Amino acid sequence: MPGFLDPVNLLNSFGNWVLGGLLLVVFIESGLLFPLLPGDSLLFTAGLLSSQEDPFAPIWLLLILTPIAAIVGDQVGYMIGKRGGAALFKSNDARFFKKKYIDDAHAFFEKYGPLTIILARFVPIVRTFAPLVAGASRMRYPVFLLFNVIGGIAWGAGVTLLGYFLGNVAFIRDNIDLIFILIVLVSVVPIALEAGKRLLRARREGAARDAEQPAPTESTP
Repeated sequence: MPGFLDPVNLLNSFGNWVLGGLLLVVFIESGLLFPLLPGDSLLFTAGLLSSQEDPFAPIWLLLILTPIAAIVGDQVGYMIGKRGGAALFKSNDARFFKKKYIDDAHAFFEKYGPLTIILARFVPIVRTFAPLVAGASRMRYPVFLLFNVIGGIAWGAGVTLLGYFLGNVAFIRDNIDLIFILIVLVSVVPIALEAGKRLLRARREGAARDAEQPAPTESTP
């Protein structure tokens, strides 16, 4: 893998500033629209290293600071979406940032509730853009803040603890990439189901519109 995607190499690259580098990566991936960082495996590796002799940081400190970095990162992402979302998602003619996406996201948040903010934490790439969309779709800030805190603690502390307790289990350590792929697949099932429902609904609506159109009349000579 590229160096910045290898969690061990990435942590080593920070030299004596491993803890600060870890927190910076968590913050960037959570709120600065740069999703190509190994958030899950990085936290797991950090937890694993904290269980070794002479760790770069004690586990109790990681359990405090990593959720804070994740929560603050999401706050920044929300504010970026709230202040710049209207300009970014201003037209339905745009190639990527269509206004319709924000309208759909707002409806999705209204239907399924802010629980989506927690679930998004465990899906790479999605967790980077979820706060942006929440802000751009004008999700109520007190609600976002509450579930952002819950999600930040569950992800930041939870994955780190998994590394601390399970990282020394040979099977888990040797198959960590596969395990995280399975976690991602399970996490995206609700998204895939919703996408399938939307596709079927769009097809039914298109078929209904076609059926309502009058048949062309033949002209007489």
